[in-house]
Amino acid sequence: MGRGYFITGTDTGVGKTIVAGGLAALYKNKGLDVGVMKPVATGCKRVNNNLISDDAVFLKCAAEVDDEYELINPVSLEQPLAPTVAARLSKTKIDKDKINTAFDSLCERHEYIIVEGIGGLLVPLDEYYFVVDMANEMELPLIVVCRPTLGTINHTLLTVSYARQHGLDVKGIVINESVENRDDVMKKTNAEEIKRLTDLPILGTISFDKRLDINKYNKEILVKIFSDKIDKDIII
Repeated sequence: MGRGYFITGTDTGVGKTIVAGGLAALYKNKGLDVGVMKPVATGCKRVNNNLISDDAVFLKCAAEVDDEYELINPVSLEQPLAPTVAARLSKTKIDKDKINTAFDSLCERHEYIIVEGIGGLLVPLDEYYFVVDMANEMELPLIVVCRPTLGTINHTLLTVSYARQHGLDVKGIVINESVENRDDVMKKTNAEEIKRLTDLPILGTISFDKRLDINKYNKEILVKIFSDKIDKDIII
């Protein structure tokens, strides 16, 4: 079992990048040697003829590492689509060996590693190879990021159940409010039900904060919010 975490979500857009970056920033703030990785990214921007992921850049900033970009994000695809579709449209294939080599290299360089998946566990990376398979190969404990809103109980239970069926060690759940929602009753009761039905700890609840923006990295704000909202005794 590796040292660090694999961050997955109940869906796309739930805030995996913010959570992964926040955890990396907490590790760094405690003086720990942490690396970060976004193995596969879609919707990348073309910069000087290179495809760059905003998510990967955010993670790199949060961890304050000087690792080569190609190690942090070995597979970059331009179309904002499912990885297999984006790869097919660009007439390429997702290189699993390249991902594994980059992961091994980062593990050799750093004591801990935070890996952010893409979408949820059943996002396809190849014809019969999914994010859950990549997570299994990396042998990192899993943290599930979910929304606090209506529908999250079903999505979260499905994700946790599927992870457990495939032998993943689910460490706990982070509830992230990526869009402002003032329904406090919904947020409180959803968290209670998720904890009861999964028998997993809620590792933290990140309230909506417009300052948490992957395109406007602010170390002080990220560390402060995650220090206040994350159960560091369990996670670190």
